[in-house]
Amino acid sequence: MSNTSFAAQAVAKGPMTLAPPSFNGHGWLVVLNLAGFTAGFVVALMLALKMARDIWRNRRDDRLHHPVTVWRAFGGAVSFAMAVRFGPAAMVLWGWDPEKAASTAWLLTLQRMTDPIAFTIGLLALALFEVSGGGMAEHLKRKPLPMRLWARRDQLKRPVCITLLSLIAAIGVVSTR
Repeated sequence: MSNTSFAAQAVAKGPMTLAPPSFNGHGWLVVLNLAGFTAGFVVALMLALKMARDIWRNRRDDRLHHPVTVWRAFGGAVSFAMAVRFGPAAMVLWGWDPEKAASTAWLLTLQRMTDPIAFTIGLLALALFEVSGGGMAEHLKRKPLPMRLWARRDQLKRPVCITLLSLIAAIGVVSTR
């Protein structure tokens, strides 16, 4: 992308801020966004890949219309949509540099180009959720199983560590810019 792009011109002519001007100088808000988008991208991508892997590994036993496959597809689609949205948003914040307007503009344009992909996948996930709702509710009512959510809390250790490391990195970056 050349410096003649509208995005590059806007960055070059805008205020020489350490973060996008929309943060209005609120460093704490930059930290929250940087940490949230970074951790959200990593965790969402991990879950999307896990769901895709599980669908692939169980393709001989679980058919496409099987409730567990529908559940995996829904979770995978939502996670992938989040990763597609959060990744470029994190890249914009990590790479913000008004002195390198062309590079910053490229990241901003990438973010806008991936938004339609993210919302399309998200809307498809919602459609899958809605279309499968009747059958899923009927299936789950047939043989209700108790959900032991807190018995699986050990699975949250890695995402919590990723979130904390992202927060620490964000604090470090924002405080040293």
